[in-house]
Amino acid sequence: MRLLLVEDDALLGQSMVTSLSRHGYTVDWVQQGSGVTVTLKMEQFTAVILDLTLPDIDGLEVLRQIRTAGYDLPVMILTARDDINDRVKGLDGGADEYIGKPFALEELLARLRVLIRRQSGSANEVIQVGPLTLSLSEQTIKSADSPLKLTRNEYKILASLMTNAGRVMSKEQLQQSLHGWDEGSSDNAIEVHIHNVRKKVPDKMIKNIRGVGYIIEK
Repeated sequence: MRLLLVEDDALLGQSMVTSLSRHGYTVDWVQQGSGVTVTLKMEQFTAVILDLTLPDIDGLEVLRQIRTAGYDLPVMILTARDDINDRVKGLDGGADEYIGKPFALEELLARLRVLIRRQSGSANEVIQVGPLTLSLSEQTIKSADSPLKLTRNEYKILASLMTNAGRVMSKEQLQQSLHGWDEGSSDNAIEVHIHNVRKKVPDKMIKNIRGVGYIIEK
């Protein structure tokens, strides 16, 4: 799946490209709003991630141009703006999702998956892995219909493993699911969270791939 990322911040943009690529996306990254509709003509994109604060043109205008040109692909607005009026304008202008900075990588990935499923007509926000059921909309995880009592960080780690079931998640990726792009957490902290989560899920569901990371098998 190919994404178009419109983000002027070099550090954040590069981090997003790297992380999204690790999760199987092909990312075309542009740092200006002008020419976005021309870029959309060049490739078949699955979705657009659009920053509202751009150096050359307001992101809301870019959004307007995308919709006026007839593109109906999902657009996620990414911005540090706190003004509710900007959010309303963005959604009214044709945005499908709104996420504010700073944000956690796993939240971005989850919202992106929902957008893509919604576009394909299968917006199921429930993920089933063995006896575990993850509800992305409710942010809950159940084991055999019984809600798990998880801390916020334990939920984020387990949700990350479940949404990537069958794929090994490195400690770095799990750190990003906790703190987003700019903050970090020690390897020891991740190990402590994993230890606590393991005590709350069925035995041996979470496997340690030595020197690589952790995995929940599909």
